[in-house]
This record gives sequence, structure tokens and C-alpha cells, in this order.
Amino acid sequence: MRFFKVIAVFIVLLGGAYAASMYYFVDESKNFKIVKEIDYPVDKVFSQFNNLQQFTRWNNFFTSSPTIDIDYYTPYEGQGSSMSYVDKKNDTDGEMFIRYQNMNKTLRYQLFEDENENPTLVDVKFKPVAPEKTQIIWYVSTPKLSVFRRVENFWTEDRFAENIDKSMTNLKNVLGNKVEKDNKMAAIKYDSLMVEKEDSQLLLGINVSTSNKKDALYRNVVMNYNKVYNYVTMDLGKKDDEFGYPMMITDADNYKDKEVSYFMAIPLSKKFGITDNNFSFRTINATENYVMYYKGTYEGRVKAIQQLIQKAKKDEMRFGDIYQTFVERPMEGQEVNMKLSLSVFK
Repeated sequence: MRFFKVIAVFIVLLGGAYAASMYYFVDESKNFKIVKEIDYPVDKVFSQFNNLQQFTRWNNFFTSSPTIDIDYYTPYEGQGSSMSYVDKKNDTDGEMFIRYQNMNKTLRYQLFEDENENPTLVDVKFKPVAPEKTQIIWYVSTPKLSVFRRVENFWTEDRFAENIDKSMTNLKNVLGNKVEKDNKMAAIKYDSLMVEKEDSQLLLGINVSTSNKKDALYRNVVMNYNKVYNYVTMDLGKKDDEFGYPMMITDADNYKDKEVSYFMAIPLSKKFGITDNNFSFRTINATENYVMYYKGTYEGRVKAIQQLIQKAKKDEMRFGDIYQTFVERPMEGQEVNMKLSLSVFK
């Protein structure tokens, strides 16, 4: 019995020493600043922070868990917007609010985690340091913790900094794809023949053979585009900013055949395991292409393809496949907006 009393006294003394050290030597909350820079203009960067649906697509806190469930509430953007999340596997939940916005300059977030009634406050400032570079500054104030939980403050800043590092990598990938798409749209010159060098690409898609009757062919193209798009976005969980424009690869002159074989695909940044045998990866090597942008009926693209082939023959160039890149997603009953690229070589 005496032994247990000694142990009990020891535990009490140890707990008291711990509580005293936490009370006198560890702050009840943490305040710290983290500074990063990213090579994109401030308006592009800010829009990824003040829209919570965009924010959760690249912020590592949300992307790192495949089991997290998020609900968004109106307004979805700017001051007054909010969201809630539940992650049953990791036994966490919370709510996040945008309490203040000064467009392209400042945002204030409030984050309530689990059952803590005191929020984490995060002020984020955006400073353009060059036309294509933005400095992002996080000012973080954590909620007050009880004496027995203050030990958590030893690793709060490191954990937050690690999350920001991973999030910045994700954000660069998102903005890279988004800005590239915006730049391509702005640079389009329709019906002009150009020469372009294309980098290698990794594509995920589906092989198809179908009738070349004009209505049947385009309906088939739309149907298989939707199959690939739904697989990439729903089954693989990719967002629109994470992949490139859809592309259809076929023989350059098979528009004359009764049946057409093609590969409908979406460019991705890396290869990974897939469980559906209908889909496969294909790598396109870097090529030199004769290019025309075309807008109109799908059948009307044939004239542009013929011009590309005639140019190749005139220049005594051999040619391979034709790449039909849909600048706007193909939709039944609507005109197409596309880039036609004929790979050429000596």
C-alpha cells in the first residue's frame, strides 16, 4: 500500500511540475509569420485564396486526406464565405470563414477545429514584387490552450510551415496549368498556318473505332470525351486546373475512310496505377508540328486538315498523326473550337 502511495505522490508532483513549467515557460497561444514567394501575378494568386472551393483544391490540409468531406456555403467567394469539413477516418472536423477581404491585398481567415470554441486566426497579405511574382505573408495566431495542452505549441509552427510548403507546390501546379490555358486562349489566331514545337506529353485516354458518318462520328467523339473526362475528374479526383486540354489523335488522312480509329485523351502530369482496363497511358514525344486553329462545325475541320497536309507535301516533309486539341470541350449540337496539329519530319 505504501508503495502505491509513493507512486501516487510522485505522479502528483510530476504533474504539478509539468503544469508549472507549462504555465510559466510556455505561452498559452502562438503567434508567428511565414513568408513565401510565387512566380505568378497577384490577381491570379489572390483568386486561389478568396474562393474556398479553389482553396481546398491545393491546400495540403485538405488534399492530403482522401476521406475528408467538405461542404461550401454561399457566398462562395470573398468576405462572408465559409465551409465546413468532416474527416471521419482521422476523427477531425471544423469550420472555416473569410472574415475580411481587401481585394488583391489582404484576407482574414477564422478556423475552428474540432470542438475548440477559440479559432485560429490567419491574416494573409499579398504583395506584388514584380509583374509576374507575388509575395505571400501569413500571420498566424493560434487559440489559447489549457496548461495541460500547451505542449502542442512546441510543434504548431513547424506543422503549419510544413503544410504551407506542400501547399505552395500544389498551388504552383494549379496556377501553371491555369495560366498556360489562359495564355493559349489569348494567343489564338484562327485559320493561320503556323509552325510550332511541342514538348512531350503524357496522355490518359481510350482507344475507339467508329463510323465516319458526320453526325455519328461527332456524337461518338463527344461521348468518349465525356467518358475520359468523367474518369479523370470523378474516379481519379482530378480538378480542371490539374490537367490540359482534351486531345484526339488519329491518322492524318483517315477523314476519307468509312471507319475512323482514334485515341481520345487528357494530358496529365504523371503516370499512376489505373484500375479500369478501358483506359491506358500514351506518351507523345516532342515534335515539330504544322498548326492551324479552327472554329466551326466538326465536319468543317477537314478543310483545315487538308491545308496542313498540302503544306507538308509542298515542303517535302513526311507527316504522321493529326492531333485535334479541343480548346473548348466538345459538346453535341455545338461548334468546335480546336487546334489541329500535324506532326512533320524530314
